[in-house]
Amino acid sequence: MSATLQITFDAHDPRGLSAFWREVLGYVHPAPPGVELAPGADAMAAWDVFLERAGIPQEQWNSSSALEDPDGQGPRIFFQQVPEGKAAKNRVHLDVRAAPGLEGDQRMEAFEDECARLVSLGATRLERFDPEPPFSHGFIVMADPEGNEFCLD
Repeated sequence: MSATLQITFDAHDPRGLSAFWREVLGYVHPAPPGVELAPGADAMAAWDVFLERAGIPQEQWNSSSALEDPDGQGPRIFFQQVPEGKAAKNRVHLDVRAAPGLEGDQRMEAFEDECARLVSLGATRLERFDPEPPFSHGFIVMADPEGNEFCLD
């Protein structure tokens, strides 16, 4: 049996960072335990109600957040609050496969379109690498709102 994988981000603002990655990946915030969400319901609002009913102090409500693939295929992503800031370049990063099946100019145009969308959500564009066959098909390096590097690949 293989192991499952969860990706964990250290963050200053877990809810904010999870909202960014929700939009990047098309993931969803899961419902609180024992809560059945109606289609289109706001999972974060349901979490606020759940945490308040559980007696969790409001200053702790942003201590963590999570995302799940609505199709159940991708890894769960967890965001945990930490006091320290990001200190160096990531040794592991995410590659967002934003142009599957595309090559050359079409691939890079798709990356540019996705890059513009993500910048509007709070990402930062860091660097573009044009295709250099046969080893590189081109990619764009970006950073999320808390400075974590990722690639449009």
